[in-house]
Amino acid sequence: MIIAIDTGGTKTLLASFSNSGEQLKSFEFKTPKNPTQYLDIVHKIIKNEFKKNTIQAISIAVAGICSDKEVLWANNLGWQNFKIVENLQEKIKNIPIFLENDANLAGYYEAKQTNNSNALYITISTGIGSGIIIDGQISKALSKSEIGRIAIEYDGRIREWETFASGKAIYEIFGKYAKDIKRPKYWLNIADRISRGLLVSIPLLQPETIIIGGSVGEQFESFNIFLHQLLVDNLPSHIVCPNIIKATKPKECVIYGCYEYAKAKLTN
Repeated sequence: MIIAIDTGGTKTLLASFSNSGEQLKSFEFKTPKNPTQYLDIVHKIIKNEFKKNTIQAISIAVAGICSDKEVLWANNLGWQNFKIVENLQEKIKNIPIFLENDANLAGYYEAKQTNNSNALYITISTGIGSGIIIDGQISKALSKSEIGRIAIEYDGRIREWETFASGKAIYEIFGKYAKDIKRPKYWLNIADRISRGLLVSIPLLQPETIIIGGSVGEQFESFNIFLHQLLVDNLPSHIVCPNIIKATKPKECVIYGCYEYAKAKLTN
């Protein structure tokens, strides 16, 4: 059994997976800003709900910049230099613990599911994150990329992309969550906001496919036609617009990515 933990800027999902990839038990809680509280909740759930001798590995995803052992910076949580693997290992001994950025893991899973070996995965939720997949693997050279933080001129000033195109920004602008927005003119506006970051990223990375997930990505059908046309109209003529698709599991791809990543790590 593998324990997968999707640590988001708003909430955390902890789930167990069988060896065949079936999701078993799952638990959700609000992500504490205090790292110690986070570790205490995770440890309590694992201790009370699972038999230690049945756990093969623990795989943790965090919305932030991560090394193999440490959360270097997680803006929406206020975490910095959080030695998450070492601290959890003190509470849960003799079980491998793997750590990776949440969008990297989501991209890893979605690229496998959609048979895209060279893809750019974009998650649009509380913030905007990316997973860059090259030859079917997370690009180590670009694994710490923070695409939501790229600086773009928008509305007359230089702003970070996620400050005007993330799920949080959409709620602040329209007073509704993406799932509750119905008017096409609002979705055209949202597509324009999303396109600004992609118009910078596509010429640089030139992915074959862009996969969009997260809570906003779940509404893909509401904006994909607008987004595609904006990209075709504004990309340089010699840059091919990638295929743009919806994630197979827009809200769950991170937790499944945790499982797939741990399985691969245990095999290697």
